Amino acid sequence: MTGHTKNVLITGAAKRIGAACARLLHSEGCNVFLHYRSSAAEAKQLCDELNQLRPNSAKIMQADLMNMAELKAVAREAEMAWGGINALVNNASSFYPTAVSDVTERQWDELMGSNLKAPFFLAKALAKTLADNNGCIVNIVDIHAERGLSGYPVYSIAKAGLVAMTKVLAKELGPEVRVNGVAPGAILWPENDLSEQAKQEILQRVVLKRSGEPVDIAKAVLFLIKDADYITGQILTVDGGRTLFC
Repeated sequence: MTGHTKNVLITGAAKRIGAACARLLHSEGCNVFLHYRSSAAEAKQLCDELNQLRPNSAKIMQADLMNMAELKAVAREAEMAWGGINALVNNASSFYPTAVSDVTERQWDELMGSNLKAPFFLAKALAKTLADNNGCIVNIVDIHAERGLSGYPVYSIAKAGLVAMTKVLAKELGPEVRVNGVAPGAILWPENDLSEQAKQEILQRVVLKRSGEPVDIAKAVLFLIKDADYITGQILTVDGGRTLFC
């Protein structure tokens, strides 16, 4: 690795929070390795945009993180891209409702796989290079990991597992590797849009009475990577005060 440039692997980096993290970290001098699953056009556009600003500072790779061979390939290529990895941002996530009465095994495996299994095995695959570089892992969790989002039981269970994993890995990988999480609140509305009334009902339970922006999460990720040398095993909640209400 050259100088003090940090090399960061971001999963699910093509859109939304992942893309916001990529842009902000890149603007702070990081090299970014952008993983995507299906959003090829968005990933390529983002990669081109960043490389125009600074040549050879961004790379992309498609992979299904549910496939262990593809997951290992992403870890390997990211590590080789600039000679090591300083930070892993586990952002890729499946999110959809599942009624307890009709959850299928496939849905369970997909939600657990993307939100819990893949982050664990990426951490495992990159543990050595992260340790060699006194690096860190930032897991994008969810405020609903604590009490569960009604109608989303499997997703909520998976994110609760990711919170637990954050704390466990902080102990297992320390002192060389720091492991923290960021828990977004009302940042981006689901892609299957909510009604205006539903949005307003949610915002009435937010102290700041507004939704956040993806960059609010990206700023928290940047802080944990660059300025939080004595913080590990913690979850930084970015929710405008939503969790102050029951």
